[in-house]
Amino acid sequence: MLPTTILVDGAPRCVVRPTDAKALGRFIRNGKAFLLGKNPGGAISHRPAETEELAKWRDALALHQIWGGTEEDYFGIPL
Repeated sequence: MLPTTILVDGAPRCVVRPTDAKALGRFIRNGKAFLLGKNPGGAISHRPAETEELAKWRDALALHQIWGGTEEDYFGIPL
């Protein structure tokens, strides 16, 4: 999948690149407490990452790769 922005109540929370829709659903389900934080009644949604968010994701991926990490091991960043 392409990098995807996770939104909480319409505000960007993180950018992730899951391997498939099943992994995306699992991330949202398992990360619900982290994603919602102090707003347990918030709504979580997702959309393709926009240009600025994608640039941040790519910069973080490059940093991950500098220390020897692989793209397959990299998942995403909080915003």
